[in-house]
Amino acid sequence: MAARSPLAKVFISQKLPAEVEARLATHYDARFTPEDVSYDAEGLIAGAAECDGLLVTPVDKLTAEVIEALPGTIRIIATFSVGYDHIDIAAAQRRAIVVTNTPDVLTDATADIAMLLMLGAARGAYWGERMVRERRWARWAPTKPLGIQVTGKRLGIFGMGRIGQAVAKRARAFDMEIHYHSRTRLTSDREHGYHFHAVLDDMLPHCDFLSVNCASTPETRGAIDRRRIGLLPEKAIIVNTARGEIIDDDALIAALESGKLAGAGLDVFKGEPDIDPRYRDLENVFLLPHLGSATLETRNAMGHRAVDNLDAFFKGEQPRDLLVGPPVPSPQPLA
Repeated sequence: MAARSPLAKVFISQKLPAEVEARLATHYDARFTPEDVSYDAEGLIAGAAECDGLLVTPVDKLTAEVIEALPGTIRIIATFSVGYDHIDIAAAQRRAIVVTNTPDVLTDATADIAMLLMLGAARGAYWGERMVRERRWARWAPTKPLGIQVTGKRLGIFGMGRIGQAVAKRARAFDMEIHYHSRTRLTSDREHGYHFHAVLDDMLPHCDFLSVNCASTPETRGAIDRRRIGLLPEKAIIVNTARGEIIDDDALIAALESGKLAGAGLDVFKGEPDIDPRYRDLENVFLLPHLGSATLETRNAMGHRAVDNLDAFFKGEQPRDLLVGPPVPSPQPLA
């Protein structure tokens, strides 16, 4: 009997759900990372030594310098995320390294969090819980404390991709009037009476609530700045489940402190987890620690989607979620 070809070697940069790691251990020579270990640039490069592929996450910064320093054996980078702004795609392309992501599988979980942020920011989830925990809950009163009604209000969605559409679907159950700005208009069968705005500035005056759901790109980073916040109605509410750098922190904090905005709900932050400390002192902000995809079902689905892409690549097929890369290699046996 001919000797069996060795399994592809894959370096996994973060601890993954047990179900996903079991699958990787079965089909690959998998180099796992222990719990609570996070690699810097040098650690990522060292971990990739003699490996054929990487399975990384959004906390792993694969800059051009890191990608250039990866060993020549690396042929694929599969990221455990929809977003891929943590990977220098151009550098990967120069090295002829395939890059894949995990779309679709975290849409519902992230849309659920967007609605939680919207309701939490509007109805005082942060200060209300503190009142109970800190024993400051006094007698019921007709005039205070009061939140803001969500039902029937106008919702603007910045970025009408899969997650934006899922947010709109949920908001319709609250009888919200949906406005949206996106690179392309939805087809008529998906628009459901939503109001499309080809220019972001034109949408903002119609937003009692603004949900940020766009990808992080050079065009969107810093897009929600002081000027654009000024275009929102008085006492509007902003929620963000996309990327922290899309919103200018100084502008948002100033608007929250001045009362221009009634509140905000944030699941993502620039520089997270080292967020702007001023957010912690604001009573009108509902804060979450990047929980958008944080359900076991979703994290398992993300992991399996990433492994699906690895499987396809090493079988000599084109990965389903190919972002960039050369033709796939000759098939390599899986266990």
